[in-house]
Amino acid sequence: MLDQIQLDDVLFLDIETAPQYPDFYRLDETTQHLWEQKAVSMCKDGQNPADIYERAGIYAEFGKIICISVGFTHHLPDGQLAFRMKSCFEDDEPELLKKFSETIGRFGMQHFKMLLCAHNGKEFDFPYIARRMLINGLTLPAALDIAGKKPWEVSFLDTMDLWRFGDYKNYTSLKLLTHVFNIPSPKDDIDGSQVASVYWQERDLPRIVRYCEKDVVAIAQLLLRYKGMKLIATKNISSTTDYLFPK
Repeated sequence: MLDQIQLDDVLFLDIETAPQYPDFYRLDETTQHLWEQKAVSMCKDGQNPADIYERAGIYAEFGKIICISVGFTHHLPDGQLAFRMKSCFEDDEPELLKKFSETIGRFGMQHFKMLLCAHNGKEFDFPYIARRMLINGLTLPAALDIAGKKPWEVSFLDTMDLWRFGDYKNYTSLKLLTHVFNIPSPKDDIDGSQVASVYWQERDLPRIVRYCEKDVVAIAQLLLRYKGMKLIATKNISSTTDYLFPK
């Protein structure tokens, strides 16, 4: 399986999400009630659903996407492997999703065997993006429209799923895998549990974007380790605000 994965066809990605509002009390009455039903089983030690509203970002029905970073490998003229990234980030989620859809559409035009790769992507990133696109009234890109497709027709690659080797009880974090494979950690500033407060209290979206891009690099490096390949040198990793894939 790993030998069959062509790096050039892989588009690596990671998303960052936040609750739709700064706090529970900004929700309308119906949404408050629905969150209470969802969150009651998660409350501990005297907490109530309002206390844990910051966790709402992990649910597509109560959260929103604030950043999607994508990246791909390519070879430099001297033969070294390099990595280039672009991030779509907006307070306006529909606009963010439109930019992301355009980005993967451009990549797919050049790579007909495109694979979308994320860590725990099959259980989080891919369905979350698809659900938020539908909620926002947007058409799903072909790569995310998997209804009716056979398993081998779905273009998802998941570095956590690959690590399971059939053990579906196992969950292994990206932070742990980067440690055991001696890959620079992407969690050297914030972690996922802090994104909501950095977004709503600190209003520091650029910091979240940097964190998201570090995750994308880590996912790519992890797949290289799985394939027994050398890591991409830091000097060969770049981010751009321009189109990654010209028409």
